[in-house]
Amino acid sequence: MSHEEFPTDTPAVVTCGLPYANGDLHIGHLRTYVGGDVYSRALESLGQRTTFVSGSDMHGTPVAVNAEKAGTDPESFALDWHEQYEETFPRFDVEFDNYGHTHDATNTDLTREFVRTLEENGHVYEKEIKVAYDPEADQSLPDRYVEGTCPYCGAKARGDECDEGCGRHLEPGEVENPRSTVTGNPAEYRDQTHKFFRVSAFKEYLSGFLDRLEGTSNARNQPREWVEGELRDWCITRDMDWGIDYPEIEGEEPTDLVLYVWVDAPIEYVSSTKQYSERVGADEYDWVEAWQEDGEIVHVIGRDIIQHHTVFWPAMLHGVDYDEPRAVMASGFMTLDGDGFSTSRNRAVWAREYLEEGFHPDLLRYYLATNGGFQQDVDFSWEKFRDRVNNELVGTVGNFLYRSLLFAHRNFDGTPDADVSPEVESRIEEAVDEFAAGVNDYSVRAVGNATVELARFGNEYIQREEPWNLVGEDEEAAAQVIRDCVQLARAVAVLFEPVAPGKSQELWEKLGEDGSVHEVPADAALEAPPREFGHPEELYEKIEDDRVEELNEKLERRVAEAAGDDDDAESDGDDDAGTETDEVTASGEADVSEFEPIESDRISFEEFQELDLRVGEIVSAEPIPDADKLVALAVDIGVETRNIVAGLKQLHDVEALAGTPVVVVANLEKAELFGHESNGMVLAAGEDADLLTTHEDSEPGTRVR
Repeated sequence: MSHEEFPTDTPAVVTCGLPYANGDLHIGHLRTYVGGDVYSRALESLGQRTTFVSGSDMHGTPVAVNAEKAGTDPESFALDWHEQYEETFPRFDVEFDNYGHTHDATNTDLTREFVRTLEENGHVYEKEIKVAYDPEADQSLPDRYVEGTCPYCGAKARGDECDEGCGRHLEPGEVENPRSTVTGNPAEYRDQTHKFFRVSAFKEYLSGFLDRLEGTSNARNQPREWVEGELRDWCITRDMDWGIDYPEIEGEEPTDLVLYVWVDAPIEYVSSTKQYSERVGADEYDWVEAWQEDGEIVHVIGRDIIQHHTVFWPAMLHGVDYDEPRAVMASGFMTLDGDGFSTSRNRAVWAREYLEEGFHPDLLRYYLATNGGFQQDVDFSWEKFRDRVNNELVGTVGNFLYRSLLFAHRNFDGTPDADVSPEVESRIEEAVDEFAAGVNDYSVRAVGNATVELARFGNEYIQREEPWNLVGEDEEAAAQVIRDCVQLARAVAVLFEPVAPGKSQELWEKLGEDGSVHEVPADAALEAPPREFGHPEELYEKIEDDRVEELNEKLERRVAEAAGDDDDAESDGDDDAGTETDEVTASGEADVSEFEPIESDRISFEEFQELDLRVGEIVSAEPIPDADKLVALAVDIGVETRNIVAGLKQLHDVEALAGTPVVVVANLEKAELFGHESNGMVLAAGEDADLLTTHEDSEPGTRVR
């Protein structure tokens, strides 16, 4: 890769995390796919040769488990969901150049080629390990067929991940107190030979890779604790029937193991690019140039699969002499009205439901792309959706376009015969620069905001110049103002295309333009619009309050019905009723847990007064090498500087914590964690450790009452 500003002379690949082909899509899942599509379109708009690819993840135990529940075979089960995803994504204008799946011949062959090369280069070895086994079912238990206790933090964990605790990837045999999800009985560990990828040998390379990596700060910073700490080798085989068979290796006995899903899943990025190249021809797009000759590779994922894309995957690529990723963009999670999406409770806004309610896909694309930074968590509610649409799309963008083009049509039959003023020309050039800066900063929000701010300028400009008062008095001045406004409208059509492709095409056609706005580069925003165009129509419709009430009532009824179904299932003795075993996507948009209930036991006012809460300021922060989450802080609390250990490593940019104001429990008993004294507690909210502070600038040491 070049690490030069986009556009570059080398081809780019934009990928999105593969959705597991095992469940329906809700709007939370769409966040990374919309983000990837916006980013890919924006890159192309800058003139970057780009392909946008993904595919369905057909393998792994979640698919096998859910296929078994559905009474069908994994391949048929996964293909049904794959076909549904192929149909759903284009309905939201998420236009992959190629959308494949991990079970097709291209990915199967390429995966085996990768593994053979890793074997030949000495990066794979055999090792005997403990594997969970269910004596009653008389079968080995891979991944999701095992539940137990995390050996690192003690939280409930499944076979390959501590999903409710520290979030660590777990190797086979690590889960303590294993239990079979097949029978519900305790499992036992038995010795079995498996294949391991020697990730530990890539420690120095990965450290340098993270120094070079671009993208969101969470993707750059979180992996350092894994790379700079104990970098362990990965077991790349599983004892199950569903998956890609381990390739035959010359001189070795064949094995009946299949490859771990995180081997073949990221290789689908390469396979999908190869399929696209084979379809359009290497002269138009050469997958070899993109993946083996310094291409610009950008992965758009959910934050819970950062480790896979910044440790395991680049080590694999380096081990087979492929290009490393240039950037990883990791999104935050998404909640629904301040609470978690829950597929088992039917508490979700489903992708198909959104469209069936008659909403244009561009409204949701705008909400997902611009509602906070890409790595931040985003909350969706029908009220917030209404407000963003009504205030920004209707009130700002739509209002400017309609009033300007209507005035131009009525008074000039289209674009007046005048030159664009220096002020407006400069403002459009500024918007193009903001658009390009958003691409190079990996900010889809900045890409979208560049256009909204341009439309806001247009509203201020037409209101200031009042062309309606100039008509009949100073026709030349009126023509100048409206010429500027039509040019601004054309620039909006061009620059808003990545975020709102459907509405931008509608606007393009209303302006009398030929062809497709999707093929117009960003720097064409200042090209002259057609002389004549027809009567404009309002581009966006206001969402009424009673519509929001109706949608909320539907959601509440659905959740209540699902809760009733759960009660029925539980009364029938279904121990698994309501469990979350149906994760949908490897993009990282997992269901978020419900808020914890308020404690029923109350404390007295006197007991509360015993807490000594002080305003503090973080002086320095250092990650604790052997701990997954912990950071050693020095915190100024006015009367002294305290050493405090806090679980912030995976959730904050540690280097940026210095200078952060916080609230500290100052009279907490001292503790020792990983050899570090902790003399106090820093308060934070939620799973994302949102640090508590004061509204104004209170001095360190100020008592919180």
